Amino acid sequence: MYLNFYGLTEKPFNPTPDPRFLYMSPGHREALAQLLYGVQERKGFIVLTGQVGTGKTTLVHALRQRLNGQTAVAFVFNSTLPFDGILEYALQDLGVPKAGESRAQQLIALNNFLVERERAGQNTVLILDEAQNLDASTLEQVRLLSNFETPTSKLLQIVLVGQPELKARLQIPELQQLRQRVGLRSQIAPLTAAEARTYIRTRLRIAGSRDLGLFSDPAVDRIVEYSGGIPRLINVVCDHCLLFGYADQKRRIDRQIVGQAVEYLEEGTQPRRRPRRSRAASGPARARWIVGTLAVATATAAVALALRFDTTVLGLMQSVRGLLSP
Repeated sequence: MYLNFYGLTEKPFNPTPDPRFLYMSPGHREALAQLLYGVQERKGFIVLTGQVGTGKTTLVHALRQRLNGQTAVAFVFNSTLPFDGILEYALQDLGVPKAGESRAQQLIALNNFLVERERAGQNTVLILDEAQNLDASTLEQVRLLSNFETPTSKLLQIVLVGQPELKARLQIPELQQLRQRVGLRSQIAPLTAAEARTYIRTRLRIAGSRDLGLFSDPAVDRIVEYSGGIPRLINVVCDHCLLFGYADQKRRIDRQIVGQAVEYLEEGTQPRRRPRRSRAASGPARARWIVGTLAVATATAAVALALRFDTTVLGLMQSVRGLLSP
């Protein structure tokens, strides 16, 4: 809708985790480097945490792109699956031929697959997204997958990705053994005001915009104030700002438009706009009103005079008739 108006080739603030739009803030850059290091050095368990919408899933997709062809990746994003479901999903994602229906048969098939890849000098990664939703029993069974190892290295690298609640979940006594096996921890923080400004400009540039200052500094300040530096919320607000700006035919997004977008997101209704008339337009309108008023007054006076004249003439005629009558 607004792409041509703002000179964009695609939507810059889509909610999907597209790695092309990944903005590498210092925090994201450090987290990605840690993930790469943990996988390549076969650290076993790796934990990545961050608030909702901070870009964890986008970072994981970037990790998959940066891993060389010697690494197979199974990405399980449905955290409501029981362990058997996770195991079945991972086997299919890794391309392991179906070995049977029982858990024992599936584990044997996975072990054989991992051993063959190790002999070929290849690595294997299992990524579990939204891991804070996994119960203690499922996490403990996931831990047992780390027992696939040789005397010198881990055959399966397991990345647990989740919200800050995941750190609290790993502190419970039942998961002590898993906690002790975590070889690397990383955390993503919300963007600062300066990072958010660069984030918006980066996404505009990737989407083909020639005006990277499309959002004014006061507008960005209001966006950061509302979103708390969470990239997902920044995307939602910015997308609505472009819609409101297009509706108002404004080439630059100012703080007022951001306020309208925030009000819409909070209240669910479009803010009322009062029609504004310029002074140039009000002059002729006022003149027309005056002329119209004078015309009505003149017509009224004319009617009154006509009625008075008719009454006078009628009275005179009646008087003449009285004199002539015998």
